[in-house]
Amino acid sequence: MNPIDTFMFDWFGDTLFNVLLFNLVVIGPASFAAGHAVATTWRHWGQMVFYTALLSATLRFLDYALAGGELWSVAGFLLGWLVQLSIGAFAYRLTQTRQMVRQYPWLYQRKGLLGWEERH
Repeated sequence: MNPIDTFMFDWFGDTLFNVLLFNLVVIGPASFAAGHAVATTWRHWGQMVFYTALLSATLRFLDYALAGGELWSVAGFLLGWLVQLSIGAFAYRLTQTRQMVRQYPWLYQRKGLLGWEERH
């Protein structure tokens, strides 16, 4: 193993390739869908913390079952949780911006990708 993979395995329970693969390709779309679903139903974004924690636990299990990673890696869980929360929060804000501009076009206009402002 190269030094980066050794570091990643010691701290996060798997190699860099597997961490990126499972975080971005396997579980990332589920986090995006969770963020979109929470925003579509007008729920508070704090629910994303719970949903992404469940997805991070699923990520640890899949990493253990499919790639031979460590199941009880706390740092791997926290890294996965941070990545999944970031993806979910991005999807939440993107969906919320689209909803505000579509449902209240007389009040708000889009300001950038993730924001809106009042119409004057």
